[in-house]
Amino acid sequence: MRKSSSVFYLSLALLAVTSGVTLGQKKNNKIYTKPYITGVMEKVADWQLANPVEINVRNENDWARAAFYTGVMATCRTTQNQKYLDAATAWSQSFDWKLAQRLRHADDHAKGQTYLEIYELKKDPAMIADIKSTFDSLIANPRKGRDDWWWCDALFMAPPVLARLAAATGDNRYLTYLHTMFWDTHDFLYDKEDHLFYRDRNFFNKKTPSGKKTFWARGNGWVIAGTVRVLQYLPKSDPYYDKYVNLFREMAASLKKAQSKDGLWRPSLLDEQEVPHPETSGSSFFCYAMAWGVNNGILDKKEYLPVVKSAWKGLNDLVTPEGRLQWVQPIGGSPEKVTADNYQEYGSGAFLLAGSEMVKMK
Repeated sequence: MRKSSSVFYLSLALLAVTSGVTLGQKKNNKIYTKPYITGVMEKVADWQLANPVEINVRNENDWARAAFYTGVMATCRTTQNQKYLDAATAWSQSFDWKLAQRLRHADDHAKGQTYLEIYELKKDPAMIADIKSTFDSLIANPRKGRDDWWWCDALFMAPPVLARLAAATGDNRYLTYLHTMFWDTHDFLYDKEDHLFYRDRNFFNKKTPSGKKTFWARGNGWVIAGTVRVLQYLPKSDPYYDKYVNLFREMAASLKKAQSKDGLWRPSLLDEQEVPHPETSGSSFFCYAMAWGVNNGILDKKEYLPVVKSAWKGLNDLVTPEGRLQWVQPIGGSPEKVTADNYQEYGSGAFLLAGSEMVKMK
């Protein structure tokens, strides 16, 4: 009796453990399903639309909100919910479809990504007239990439606008200008040993407290996401297409090595201890870019799918029940402290972009 009782209770214990694992697996796998992904995208988009970051308005940080609206448009395409197109259109109309006053500053070009995406749907020339005149002026009076796009963030702000503008107009002058500017900035800021971008010239010789090179997570997030958004509109026949693909693969390989155990990345990519906290804006951009790479056969699925799934899980663990993405590093230009209650519009936008690619995965 004792032996049979022991076997009975052991069987019950094993059944409980097995059931617990199965339930846990089901809960974890749920986050990769289309209903879950579209649901969390709408929740994050709705919360951020209802809670605009007022400092961005006061300081005219239009680029921060522009990054968010790239995600709003991604949510619109993913869910087919008209309210997101309406929100993006209203935001664009509030600027009369114009870019900002600083002609040469890439931050002020970022809104053009949303204008052009709406133009694709509505074909109203007024929506892209100011974008055309802005870049026509720059093409007529060019400078080096490292002079106008001297910080790596710029490679998200302006290049996708130029790629989309060329696709919308059929005018390859915009691609010629894009390639000239992008690759000069690349030659200036890209570390060919670690395959990551310095934020700007001030970081060429700046070391972390433990003596490692300083590569800022969100800065590299801007770059790899911007590269993806160029590739989406760049013809494969373009002589520079493979060069962008090779850059994307190099960066992805380096970022894969820098991923932390929780699936996220720290603000300082090569030194987790410099700022030992997760950071969700850079992590969202990395998740987005690598998911796109897997979906389009540019990154090996067997190698990168685990990276992407781990990142998506880590990000979703940090979305509050009401839809606020936590641990977003505030506006800045270097690895800095992050707290759980930090949020920003560009973080939400990057998360929505990530979701738009996760939902396409089989």
